[in-house]
Amino acid sequence: MGHDPLFDVLLMLAWLWLGLLVWWAWLNGRSAPVQTTSPSTKPARKRAKDSKPFAGLTQKPLCDTCEQAAEPHQLAPSSPPPVLTFTRGRRRMIATERHFCPDGDCLYCGWPGRGNIRSNGHPGGKPWRQLQCVSCHGYFQETHGTPFHGKRVEPQKLVWAIGALAEGLGIRAVARVFEADANTVLGWLVEAAEHLQAFLRHFLHDVHVDHVQLDELFALLSAVRDSEVTEAQAIKRLSRSPHWVWVAMDPESKLILTIDVGERTLAMAQLVVHRIAQVFAPDCAPVFLTDGFKGYMTALLTHYGRWVQPERKWAQGPAPKLRWMPRPRLLYAQVVKSYRRRRIIRVTHRVVFGTLEAVNQVLATQGWQMNTAFVERLNLDLRQHVAAIGRRVNTVCKHEAGLRQQLALFHTYHNFCLPHASLRVPLAEPEPTNGTGSARKWWPCTPAMAAGLTDRVWSLREVLMFRVPPWPQSQAL
Repeated sequence: MGHDPLFDVLLMLAWLWLGLLVWWAWLNGRSAPVQTTSPSTKPARKRAKDSKPFAGLTQKPLCDTCEQAAEPHQLAPSSPPPVLTFTRGRRRMIATERHFCPDGDCLYCGWPGRGNIRSNGHPGGKPWRQLQCVSCHGYFQETHGTPFHGKRVEPQKLVWAIGALAEGLGIRAVARVFEADANTVLGWLVEAAEHLQAFLRHFLHDVHVDHVQLDELFALLSAVRDSEVTEAQAIKRLSRSPHWVWVAMDPESKLILTIDVGERTLAMAQLVVHRIAQVFAPDCAPVFLTDGFKGYMTALLTHYGRWVQPERKWAQGPAPKLRWMPRPRLLYAQVVKSYRRRRIIRVTHRVVFGTLEAVNQVLATQGWQMNTAFVERLNLDLRQHVAAIGRRVNTVCKHEAGLRQQLALFHTYHNFCLPHASLRVPLAEPEPTNGTGSARKWWPCTPAMAAGLTDRVWSLREVLMFRVPPWPQSQAL
C-alpha cells in the first residue's frame, strides 16, 4: 500500500487547527470568569441599610404570668391597728420592732412595729428569747418564721454552713466540713431558700434604674454530664433543655433584679420580663440591652406596649385597625456576637425600639457604650458562687429545684450581704481600727445599698433571722 502525502498534510492542518482552538479557549478562560449560575436565575436582592419602622401588632402578645397575676390575692386589712405606747414601768431594752404576732385571730397579727411585742426572757435556759403579744397574751419564740425555728443545731454552725453554700461550696463538701449529714445540709438549704425568696419579695420593689442588661447561661446538670458527650454536643442538647439560668441586673448598682431557671423560649422570656416589671417603680423606663435572642423583643413589647390608632391613608374606606406599639420611652437594643472556633469575630449593635441617639445618651451619663459586659461578668460570679453551674465540677444538681434553691441563696447574698469593690465610698477622714492595723479609708457598699433599698450591710445571720411580714407593709399603710 503506497503512502499518500496529501493525507499527511491534511492531518497536520487538523492538529494545528485543534491546537489553535485550545489556545484560544485558554485565553478566554483567563480573561473572563466562568459563569456558574444559569442565565434564568435572578440576582440576589440586596438588603436596605435603613431599617423600616416597626409597624406594630394587631394582637397583644400573650403572657401567662400576667393573666395569673390578674387573679385576686389575699390583701392586707384595710387599716393597721393602733400603735401601743406604755408610759409606766421600766423602759424596754430589747428591740422587738421587727417581730409581729403569729396568731391569726389577733388584731396585731402580721403587723410589725406596733408596740405590742415584749420580751419574756429565756424560759428553761434555752438560747432563744420568748416573746409575748400584749394584745392576745400569746407567747412565741423569736425564731418563729425563720430557718432557725425548731432546730437543735447550734445557730452559728447553721449560719456558717449556709454561708459556705453561698460562697460556692457543694452540699457534700459542706457536710464534710461541718460534720453533718448531706441530707441535713440539703434540708437547711431548702428552708433557707424559701425564707430568702420571701425576704427578696419584701425588699426588692419600687426600684429606679437607668440601664438593664439581660442574659442567659446554660447549666450542665448530671443527666448531661453522665452521658459523656463533647462540649459542642452538650451545648446543642442544652439548647433544647429546661436548664438555662436567666439573669437581669442593673450595671450601675450591680443589683440583681431577677434570677430564674427554665427553657430558652418565648414563654420564659415573658416570665423574666414580667418579674423585672414588677420590681421597677411605675415611672421607671430604663434602657434594655440583651443578646440576639428574639424572645426578648416580644416580651418587652408585651409589658411596655400600648394600643395606637394608625393614621388614615385614604379619605374613604374603613379605619385602620388598632396596633400594639411600644411606648415612646421604651429603649431596647441588642448586642449580637458572631463566634468562630469559640472566638468572637464580629459584634453587631441593633436598636430594636427607640433610636440610637437616645440609647447612647442614656449610656453616656456613665461613660459606657452599648454592650453586655456587666451581665457577662456576673455570669462568672454565678459560676463561682453556685456550685451547681460551675464548669468542670462534680457538684452539679440532679433536678431543677436544687438549682433554684442555690440561685435564691446567691441572689440574696449578692444583693444584701456581699460588698462590691466598685461601689465602696471613700471616707472624708480615715477611721482608726482596733489594734495596729491601717486606718479604714473606704465605706463598704452592697448592691442593695447602692440601689437605695437599705442603708447598711446585712450579715447572713440578720437575713436569716428577719421575720418577713405576710404582706407588704408599705402598700397597706
